[in-house]
Amino acid sequence: MTTPMPGTRPQVRTVRTDLLGIYLNDHLAGSTVGAARSRFMARSHRDLPFAEPLRHLAGEVAEDRASLLRIMRSLGVPQRRYKVAASGAAERLGRLKSNGRLFRRSPLTLVIELEFLRLGVKGKELGWRTLRALAEADGRLDEQELDDLIARAGRQMSTLEDLRVRAVRDVLLCD
Repeated sequence: MTTPMPGTRPQVRTVRTDLLGIYLNDHLAGSTVGAARSRFMARSHRDLPFAEPLRHLAGEVAEDRASLLRIMRSLGVPQRRYKVAASGAAERLGRLKSNGRLFRRSPLTLVIELEFLRLGVKGKELGWRTLRALAEADGRLDEQELDDLIARAGRQMSTLEDLRVRAVRDVLLCD
């Protein structure tokens, strides 16, 4: 908010809910992909040290998606189901990518998946930061909840980076 001139009323800015609806639905599509991919990874990687952190991450990513849906409802933003369906289909198709192996997972797949998830978590963090910036203008947004979601995204990125570096060393370094 800008400082008003003496003798004038302060300018009140409101949130563009039409554009915010598009923005949040795009983030919902991304969170659908992230939740599905993190669940898939948690089921696929049972070896230590990846199994437990990936299971924990998958649970948190699902919780974050639920938080986004709750925030959208509180703002009166309808869910665009076609975007969610399209993103879910894209995630499943992404599993068919060429990885140098015809019938098995390539060891490199874990590195690529961790990088993909880390990018998604960064995007999610930016989405939370956008909502946090709007919270001053829209009382329906809970500033503390958004601060907590931002902090959790930071912890998730740190976990993913630790796992990624370990996977890079395991996969790309020879003994």
